[in-house]
Amino acid sequence: MSGFYDHLSLGVTHVCRAWSVRRRDGTTYGFTDHDQDVAFEGIAFRASSGMTARALQQTTGLSVDNSEAMGALSAAAITEADLLAGRFDGAEVRSWLVNWQDVTQRAEQFRGTFGEIVRSAGSFRAELRGLTETLNQPQGRVYHRACGAILGDGQCRVNLSLPAFSTEQAVVAAEGSVHIRLPELSGVAPRWFDRGRLVVLSGVAAGLVGVIKADRNADGQRAVELWQGLGITPAVGDLVRLEAGCDRTAETCRTKFGNFLNFRGFPHIPGDDWLASYPVSTSRNDGGSLRG
Repeated sequence: MSGFYDHLSLGVTHVCRAWSVRRRDGTTYGFTDHDQDVAFEGIAFRASSGMTARALQQTTGLSVDNSEAMGALSAAAITEADLLAGRFDGAEVRSWLVNWQDVTQRAEQFRGTFGEIVRSAGSFRAELRGLTETLNQPQGRVYHRACGAILGDGQCRVNLSLPAFSTEQAVVAAEGSVHIRLPELSGVAPRWFDRGRLVVLSGVAAGLVGVIKADRNADGQRAVELWQGLGITPAVGDLVRLEAGCDRTAETCRTKFGNFLNFRGFPHIPGDDWLASYPVSTSRNDGGSLRG
């Protein structure tokens, strides 16, 4: 690092900006505003990507860094199909100032994630959010009747890979990216996968995940409707996995998953009506439970 600062102190420098974008599936892209490619940390930063970034506005406090990344949509870098599919949502972004004559001399200037992404006229703009953005998220436990865990996570501990809770099937038909038809599932009751997930395992839409709104039998097939389109429509024959859904109630946890010991809600917590109740002359006032 000291060598880099010595280089900057010369007055005449050989520096450029380089930034990487790492999607949640692990795919990494590198870009630079130099006129030639540079490489370090196992990433090739392409000069011909057509992507640029505005000057970063950074502060010493906890305020969120404000900037944008802009670029042209191309088959070689960021494509419109990938943006529509949400593959760049929440992608990790890192930016360096680097001596292109000696890439070991560099300084990381920014690290954060993609925020809102806007597409228009063959290009895109992506909001950059700093690491302090996560401090704006609610923390701690909420005390209410519904379970606060996510089905299958470390608190819930339900094993979704068990045959009772998931199945892998090939797509029979797809009406857009919202209505998916699968082979009939014998022995699996309708609505079993309501509020669950549909994960695409193969094809051009591989890796995309949708939340299941409705799961029904229809015309000898299994009809699955998603709350929101996947962005890319799965093709006939693509493999998908259905995962059972949970409405986060104590009854479902006990009867559907046999997992009540790990239930993270408070089903017996009194409601607001009980908290605001008071003795009245027309009711029974014997010191017993007000819950009846």
